[in-house]
Amino acid sequence: MSAASVEQPFDDDEPFSLTAIADEIMERHPGYRVEIIGGHLLVTPSPDAPHAFVLTGLMIPFLAAGLHGEETKVGQNVGLWLPTGAEDYAIPDLVVVDADIDDHFVENNAYDPVCFRLVLEVTSGNWRDDLKTKVAAYAEAKVPVYVVVDRKHQRLHVLTEPAGSAYNSHRVHAPGETVTLPATIGAEVTLDVEQLIKAGRRKAN
Repeated sequence: MSAASVEQPFDDDEPFSLTAIADEIMERHPGYRVEIIGGHLLVTPSPDAPHAFVLTGLMIPFLAAGLHGEETKVGQNVGLWLPTGAEDYAIPDLVVVDADIDDHFVENNAYDPVCFRLVLEVTSGNWRDDLKTKVAAYAEAKVPVYVVVDRKHQRLHVLTEPAGSAYNSHRVHAPGETVTLPATIGAEVTLDVEQLIKAGRRKAN
């Protein structure tokens, strides 16, 4: 599975909308995820089963910590409006948001980043986007905590303290470690790196 950065040529006399192109791609290819970051379309095919299993495993500690309640909500594939471009938005794999997220709707099924406490991505073929492009985008959106389950290199990344287009703190954790996420997300959540990496491995054919 891979993600493609798509740039569209256009005629100055016929301005186009990246959002319209994104909608057309999703209509023609059900299951694909299309995001716009920095004026570029990122198109990702449907995830494989291990990707989904990692997300299921992640939901358990977040829900057990009580983060899906009156003050915060836990969800998957919630649109995040980005300040990096007029039409920019991302769709993180998993988020922790303020419970009043509906009050922060912007457009195109995306919400103001002010209500996002954590965003999390599980890598697939698009691992470079998750570890570079989205780091800059989420930092500029001032998302306090960005977590990446890096299936490619079998690591867990925890980024905090956004500043400009980067995070001042970027910690990398290996299998065998347990990681407690910042309490600023609303509760104490501890992740087992080995468990997540194991869930994300594809069986050799």
